[in-house]
Amino acid sequence: MIDEIGFLGKKILDHKLEIAKEVHEDRLSGITEEERKQLAPFEEKLINIRAHFIGLFGEVLKEHLDKKEALEKLSHWGKETGEMFFSLKAPLDEALKDTKYYRIFIWKMLKNEIKKHKMSVETVFEVGEIIDPLLDHAVYSFSLTYVEYHQQTLKRARSAFLELSVPVVPVKKGTAILPLVGDIDTERANYLMEQTLESANKMQLQQLILDLSGVFIIDTMVADQIFKVIEALKLLGVVTILTGLRPEVAQTIVSLGLDFSSQRVMGSLQQAIEELFNI
Repeated sequence: MIDEIGFLGKKILDHKLEIAKEVHEDRLSGITEEERKQLAPFEEKLINIRAHFIGLFGEVLKEHLDKKEALEKLSHWGKETGEMFFSLKAPLDEALKDTKYYRIFIWKMLKNEIKKHKMSVETVFEVGEIIDPLLDHAVYSFSLTYVEYHQQTLKRARSAFLELSVPVVPVKKGTAILPLVGDIDTERANYLMEQTLESANKMQLQQLILDLSGVFIIDTMVADQIFKVIEALKLLGVVTILTGLRPEVAQTIVSLGLDFSSQRVMGSLQQAIEELFNI
């Protein structure tokens, strides 16, 4: 008796390039001529990637791989391809549209072979129970990898932004300026404490000018965090001079009941520099 499952797996392997080209052409039928020209240098590679993916289903059927082996094979493909598509900056939603085309054209070929060789209904169901879940799993692995790389990139960008958003700038030995600009959220406020203390210790500061002229809104949490930074700097022997306090920011500080009576405050950064350096 013919091994119908193995036979269909071999047919997929034999026709994987043909199926890949069908998927590719149908998938790109809606793009513009200009987009097609831009894609042209990568088309052969993309078709080969599609063919390799399709061939995995043929291998699973032909070799009668168990569920664990099959899932590992498709997971490996999903991770490799997800990383590659992310590096190429291909939109995730566009890449996921391929799923429908793979399903359509793999089953188109299988349907022809099943009819041609008058295979049993049991074979149809068995093949479906193998291919469809594996295709879904491959898409899941691909998406998961793509999203993980995207999150890592966002995390690195966020870290770079935080590093640039707390610039402790030395102006002379023992003195530095920390100009804060923009909104200060919880994460940035926490980073402010960590980075400022680290910089103060590294630069052996005696005084730090904390300029808030670029900060338009400070909420309760941030005002409290700035107060804590000043108190922590005091423990390191660093005198903090606040400059550029806007009326609304001063109002927030007062409403919190924070005691800034002993805190040195000047109207502007220029005023502080002129006084400290006797300009």
